[in-house]
Amino acid sequence: MATVLDCYDEPEKALPTAANDSDSAYRPHNDEPFMGPRQLDYFREKLLAWKDAIYREAAGTLNQLQTDSLREADLTDRASSETDWSIELRTRDRQRKLISKIDAALRRIEEGEYGYCEVTGEPIPLGRLEARPTATMTVEAQERHERNEKISREE
Repeated sequence: MATVLDCYDEPEKALPTAANDSDSAYRPHNDEPFMGPRQLDYFREKLLAWKDAIYREAAGTLNQLQTDSLREADLTDRASSETDWSIELRTRDRQRKLISKIDAALRRIEEGEYGYCEVTGEPIPLGRLEARPTATMTVEAQERHERNEKISREE
């Protein structure tokens, strides 16, 4: 079975350190050109660091799954351990889906579309991109989208 870690034979050696762990105090601000080279580099590094952190966490989970087996004799302890692993695996599944969103954001950076709403074409505010670097819509467009989705479900 293929996993997201197939590209990393030795997780400790293969994963680079997080890109935003540097001492750089740069933060994008509204006084500079929107999505100029400096901002694009900042968000690219932020996205890559996030993706690397997810891979590191997944490698840790995989390693722990391989070394720890469910050997609890007590049924209650075993049930508790299985529940914990179930939650952990669901978290990893959500993060697997997040990696595809990160990859899509990186692709938008390369194509020059990053930071602009896919619905209106307006710039997405820097604060929103800072909080949610994978955002594809402005808050207003996202709210409209969610309202329409809710109406569709109710009908």
